[in-house]
Amino acid sequence: MIRAANTEDAAIVEQIFTSSRAEYLPYAKSPHTREETRHWVGEILIPSGGVVIALSGDEEVAVLATSISKGVGWIDQLYVLPGFTGKGIGSELLSYAQNCLPGPIRLWTFQENHAAIRFYQRHGFRAIKYTNGESNEEQCPDVLFELV
Repeated sequence: MIRAANTEDAAIVEQIFTSSRAEYLPYAKSPHTREETRHWVGEILIPSGGVVIALSGDEEVAVLATSISKGVGWIDQLYVLPGFTGKGIGSELLSYAQNCLPGPIRLWTFQENHAAIRFYQRHGFRAIKYTNGESNEEQCPDVLFELV
């Protein structure tokens, strides 16, 4: 099940981000504290709209944030809690995004995130740009993907 996030979900969304990043992106240290991340989630990300939470039973296990800019659909965040990957939850959120966003749909991921790269490629996304990471907060090389 997927439901819209509200500002009361800031703590759970932050927890999903933090747990997922710690497990799957240990090389991409966030320059923000958990409290700063929770503030950003509750005051900026969720109020901007386009944030949904996936549930497994009664448990919140994944989050998706989307936006539209200049006619391009963006997947801004897609995180699944450790222990819940490989169960179709990320695919369900990706399908949800594809139904809600105009094409093309784009997203960034880190070049070192091989599992995410394989996941997006399996769903038809193609790399269109590689960078050295100088433009992201983590300073990690990244790749821009697009689904037309």
